Amino acid sequence: MRVALFGSPAFALPVLDALLARHVVALVVAQPDKPAGRGNKLTPPPVAERARALGLRLEQPARLKRNEAFFNLLRDLDVDVAITAAYGKILPQALLDIPKHGFLNVHASLLPKYRGAAPIQWALIDGEMETGVSIMQTEAGLDTGPVRFVERLEMAPGDTAVTLFDKLSTLGADALIDALAGLERGDLPSCPQDDTQATHAPLLSKGDGAIRWDKPAAQIYNRYRGVVVWPGTWTVHDGRVLKVQHLTPLPSVHGEPGEVVAVSPEGVTVGSGEGAVLLKTVQPAGKPRMPARDWANGYGVKVGTRLGGEHG
Repeated sequence: MRVALFGSPAFALPVLDALLARHVVALVVAQPDKPAGRGNKLTPPPVAERARALGLRLEQPARLKRNEAFFNLLRDLDVDVAITAAYGKILPQALLDIPKHGFLNVHASLLPKYRGAAPIQWALIDGEMETGVSIMQTEAGLDTGPVRFVERLEMAPGDTAVTLFDKLSTLGADALIDALAGLERGDLPSCPQDDTQATHAPLLSKGDGAIRWDKPAAQIYNRYRGVVVWPGTWTVHDGRVLKVQHLTPLPSVHGEPGEVVAVSPEGVTVGSGEGAVLLKTVQPAGKPRMPARDWANGYGVKVGTRLGGEHG
């Protein structure tokens, strides 16, 4: 089939590779290049960079709404179906109506759970044991269209946003190829979502990385797993932000929430709402990351020191 891929981040790269192996990729659409790094150098999204390297037709429109020139381009290319994979923009209905089979979206959750921009992160934060990929028919609403194909994945206890991102991007590519095969045969099902079961996964904010010391250690660890890429895990010591690079839960250790209960060669143990957490690697404000014990020794952290609260 002739297909168009709308995708921007690395999550969509396995999808692009899978499409190239089995279909005709008539067009790749990615978000515009954006400033990145200390020099604010214009940097292309990973999908745009790959498309350029492969010599594929690439478009990076700044806007889609009422962009008739872009709509006409897609019409002229006469694609059978368009694919979205973490593209990052809302698609207007006028665009969705152009391909023969519309748009299929590769979404990294078991819809209707975790509709939105950060399904991988929120599934981890919520302590889900299972996730997966849904291939859905794209509608004007936010991840509300009928589900056409599903692949499930059992989450490993040590999975983080990094490992789960890699697993689901590969699973999503495989699921899409199976879905397209069904579309070609004419037997791809279409199952409406149950809106009463819907949950949402909005973009993370800086505050989502703050450790909630009143929560059980297992929940603190799950949040750490989910925010590891951004915004990262952090707490407050002596009015300043302390980034936490590595922590593990200690369910059998107890202490007051946010209070240091032990300093050892392994790190700094802090009480929580249920159990405790071992801080292993940290980064004080303006300093490089370091073993938590070194931080404790250098900053006067001892048993009874309290973490958390407001920061300046």
